[in-house]
Parts: sequence; structure tokens; C-alpha cells
Amino acid sequence: MMSFFFTTVGFYLCTMLTVLTVYIFLYGRAYLALSGVGATIRERAILLDDTALSAALNAQFLFQIGVFTAVPMVLGFILEQGFLQAIVSFITMQFQLCTVFFTFSLGTRTHYFGRTILHGGARYQATGRGFVVKHIKFSENYRLYSRSHFVKAMEVILLLVVYLAYGNDEAGAVSYILLTVSSWFLAVSWLFAPYLFNPAGFEWQKVVEDFKEWTNWLFYRGGIGVKGAESWEAWWEEELSHIRTLSGRIMETILSLRFFIFQYGIVYKLKLQGSDTSFAVYGWSWVAFAMIIVLFKVFTFSQKISVNFQLLLRFIQGLSLLMALAGIIVAVVLTPLSVTDIFACVLAFIPTGWGILSIACAWKPVLKRMGMWKSIRSLARLYDALMGMLIFLPVALCSWFPFVSTFQTRMMFNQAFSRGLEISLILAGDNPNSGL
Repeated sequence: MMSFFFTTVGFYLCTMLTVLTVYIFLYGRAYLALSGVGATIRERAILLDDTALSAALNAQFLFQIGVFTAVPMVLGFILEQGFLQAIVSFITMQFQLCTVFFTFSLGTRTHYFGRTILHGGARYQATGRGFVVKHIKFSENYRLYSRSHFVKAMEVILLLVVYLAYGNDEAGAVSYILLTVSSWFLAVSWLFAPYLFNPAGFEWQKVVEDFKEWTNWLFYRGGIGVKGAESWEAWWEEELSHIRTLSGRIMETILSLRFFIFQYGIVYKLKLQGSDTSFAVYGWSWVAFAMIIVLFKVFTFSQKISVNFQLLLRFIQGLSLLMALAGIIVAVVLTPLSVTDIFACVLAFIPTGWGILSIACAWKPVLKRMGMWKSIRSLARLYDALMGMLIFLPVALCSWFPFVSTFQTRMMFNQAFSRGLEISLILAGDNPNSGL
């Protein structure tokens, strides 16, 4: 009952449990899919005609704990407006995408409440109280919500893709949609809500300007006195400042171990290894991952030395790329390795790299003494660049269609303000910095 009141700790505990429930459900599904336990149980249920077990396996995940957080609001509407008017108000809120907004705020509360429990450091964050209508740049939204929402949304999507690829053979598309629709909604809301509720977020001129500003921020090197709003390196250092204690480093390491589950499960699903379930298969996957890391180091090695060595370095990089592509083609032609296996390896190695990166960030002082911190920083920049592009591409695609921007403006503002805003954008012409 304490979760019904926003001013108590119980509400924040309830929101954190809501998100943890989604993670537990998806990791459980991924385990059933990758281990083969789910398929075995389903086969036994069919052979034994166990309808109760089949119903339990196909239980829909539509009613989550998060549904109950809306109960106080609905009850308040009923008491203040009556039953019918409350229903109308609730439906109107859905058309205004209030569910997307509050799902996003759910992630904000969960992230900072959980991080404070692990590391401490709670403090008041001044947000202002003014009525501000202005366009927020892509890089600023990325800085604000990258670690609290985007990374977690990508993890949820990765789990959903793994379950789709390896755990939904018999159930069919309808069952998969019913089981995962709420999780997909959660992930999409966490990824795109900041841009959906961003004024002029789908104006093509502003999107182009945002992309230029984001790339400048991403590749600008930090230094003494450089703030996180100016440089990715400075921002990344600021994001790691909350990890200060030994217990916090140990907890971050333990939590990061979950990312290695993907590689361990997926490598045994490859056609290349067949029915071999020995531990050597997992060991060889680490050899392949080490080769990828070596290639990454070759392509990111660009120290300022003589011009002659730079030419030799470019030759080595080009030769390495050609040899890697030739090796993949030969492996596909002469071995059981398939193109599907290559995509599966990407699906396995991406979370492994992020797990290594997360553990390295937790033990930053040790890595600095070992002289490996620059390599870790290069890897982190690569991950942020890829994640930023995955988020930016749908935003840019939507900005190609003028009706998307019109719909967004009408959704966010009343009719009179929307009309005035559209006129001001027309008068602004080609200047992306005019108006908002």
C-alpha cells in the first residue's frame, strides 16, 4: 500500500521492482531458450497432454506489476470525475502518449534509486521550475539518458532478439508478440521518448545540425577544464565518478557478469560446432573474440609519429581488413559456418565486450596503473558511437516525412500554439537555429 503514495520510499521501491521483474522474466526466457530446457519441457507437456503445464508455459506477460502503479491514478479520476469521465480521461491520456512518458520516468527513478542503493551519494538535483519550450540537442539528450535508459533498453532488446531467435520455434508469432509486447514497449519508450517529446525533434534542419554537433562532441578530446557538455571523454569520466568504494566496484563487477551469458549460450547454437557441447567450444569462442580485439587495436592505433610509419600503418590496416574478410568467406565456403552464424557471433560478442568494458570501468584505478585505460576508452567510444547511430537513424528517418513533425507539434501543444509554431518554422527558412 505504501507504493500508492509518491512521497514515500515504498513507491520508489515498487518502481525498481517493476523493472527488475522485466529483467528476471527476460533472462529466465533467455535461459530456457539457450539451454534447451524450454523446448524439452514443451515437448514433455505435449507428449503427456499436460494442459496445465502448457498453459503455464504460455502464460501471458501482459499484466505486470507496473499495471498496478496506474491504479491510484484511475481511482483518483473515478472519485473526482465519476466512472465514465474517468474512462474518457484515461483514454485521452493514452492518445497523448502519457504512457510513454511515465514509462520513461519509471526508468529514471529506477536507475538513480538503484545506483544510490549501491554506491550512495544521494543529492538534490536542481531542475528549475520555469515553463521552457526549446529544442534540446541530440548530444544533450544522449548525455542525460545514455546510461540510465539507452543502455538498459539495448539490453532488453538484445534479450528479446535472443528469445526470438532461439526460444520461439514452436510457439509462433502470436505467442511471441503477446509475451513480449510490454517489454518491447518498455525498450522503445526508453530509447525514443526524449526525442518524441523534444520540441521540433523531427525537423530535418535541426536533425542535421544535431548530428554535426553530436559528432563534434563525440570525437572532441577532453582535457583540463573541459566539461562533459563539450567533450565525450570528459562526460565519460564524469559518468564513472560515482564508483568510489571497494564494495561498489565488487557489486558492479558481479552485476556485469550477466553480459557473458549471451556468448556462453549462443556459441553452442552455431551450426559450426554441431552437437558438440564440450567446454572447448566456449574456449574457442574466446580465441575468436581475442582476434576481434586485436583487429580493433590495429584499426584504432593512430599515434602521432612519422609520416612514413603512418603510411605503413594504413597498409597494415588495409591488409588486415582484406585478410579478415577473406578468412570469413573461406570459412563460410569450406566449413559448416553459415552467414546466420556470423550474425549470431555478433549477437554474442557485443554484450561480452560491454561486460568487459563495464568491469574495466569499475576497476579504473587498476587499469590506469596497468596502462590499459586508453584502450578501454577507445572501446567505450566505439560502443557509444554505435548506440548513438542506432538511436539517431530512426529519428532521422522520421524527420524525412513532414507529417511526423506536424503530428508531434499537435500532440505536444494546443491548436493555437501549434499553428503559430508551424508558421514560425516556415518564416525561419533554412536557418536551423532560428525560432526554437
